Amino acid sequence: MNRDDALAILQEFVKNESLKRHLLAVEAAMRAYADRFGEDGERWALAGLLHDFDWEVCPRPEDHPTYGAHILEQRGVPQDIVRAVLSHGDHTGIPRTTRMEKALFAVDELSGFITAVALVYPGKNLAAVDARSVRKKMKDKAFARNVHREDILKGAEELGVDLDGHIEFVVRALIPVAQQLGLTAVPRGA
Repeated sequence: MNRDDALAILQEFVKNESLKRHLLAVEAAMRAYADRFGEDGERWALAGLLHDFDWEVCPRPEDHPTYGAHILEQRGVPQDIVRAVLSHGDHTGIPRTTRMEKALFAVDELSGFITAVALVYPGKNLAAVDARSVRKKMKDKAFARNVHREDILKGAEELGVDLDGHIEFVVRALIPVAQQLGLTAVPRGA
């Protein structure tokens, strides 16, 4: 399994551009955390890229990601990646035991929330997003209301990282792919 194989799966199952962007964001955040922890960046990135690929085709929302995990297994995706996909939602009952599983849970909701914050900035500037602005928006329950704030908090805790540092780290991880996310990344003060 390599990135091209994963992209072929996305091509087959993911049609929504917002979902594609989310998968790319989580891929970038996972690759950055793998590098930080001295882990296999390609493997972690694949988990991020594939974690929600079944969202549009899953017959019932409560069956996600179990529905997709079966497809991934049939496609020969390594078991550790499948397990990370399964454990990225508490409702599956699969406990997060590895650092990759914990990282996927930690960056999933946060990546989406950071992207939402950047979208309301002038010029959709991701580089202007920081921990303070994310925390402020987290208090506004009407903003990006589908993002589970408790998962953002729990994710940082499970990964063993400070929330503000986690937010800043993920923002920096997304900057190289800002254009693919429909954002800009103009340095602050430029």
